[in-house]
Amino acid sequence: MNVAIFVSGSGSNCENIIRHFENDPNVNISLVLSNRADAYALTRAKNLEVETAVLPKAIFNEPVILMGLLESYHIDFIVLAGFLLMIPDFLVKAYEGRMINLHPALLPKFGGKGMFGHHVHEAVKAAGETETGMTVHWVSNVCDGGEIIAQFKTALSPDDTPDDIAEKEHQLEMQHFPQVIEQVLKETF
Repeated sequence: MNVAIFVSGSGSNCENIIRHFENDPNVNISLVLSNRADAYALTRAKNLEVETAVLPKAIFNEPVILMGLLESYHIDFIVLAGFLLMIPDFLVKAYEGRMINLHPALLPKFGGKGMFGHHVHEAVKAAGETETGMTVHWVSNVCDGGEIIAQFKTALSPDDTPDDIAEKEHQLEMQHFPQVIEQVLKETF
């Protein structure tokens, strides 16, 4: 099956996912798509010999262009790994039950519009949380509102800075995200 990874940033999760599946005969990471031409994730993907594409926001929201691209790569499943654009309704509908997202907090807390990257970890710190974690969920029309697939937690100390919180949460992503994807693919296909 052909999988596309959507990214906007540095791509450490993207690289981790590509490496996880590189010897899997049933899963082909066929495309890494970004809305930003300067996303380092594209360099990581190219270094691992995975095809890449850039679709800025205006083009990303064009059904003929985006769906045409995905069809040209025969994409069966989409993984959002640090992708910062809202997914248009036409794509949510086309890939219902075949598109997942990683969120760097324990949803439903610290989710929704504006809750991405460091904003999440700063909010976790400001709220005095004693734990944080990661959530993998199905993509729906509601920002961070799709059904939760898996969550993993880590304890926080009062001394943790937002950077410390980010690092603890990122370690969970590196450890668990590829395995969750693998499990979802087995259950879906």
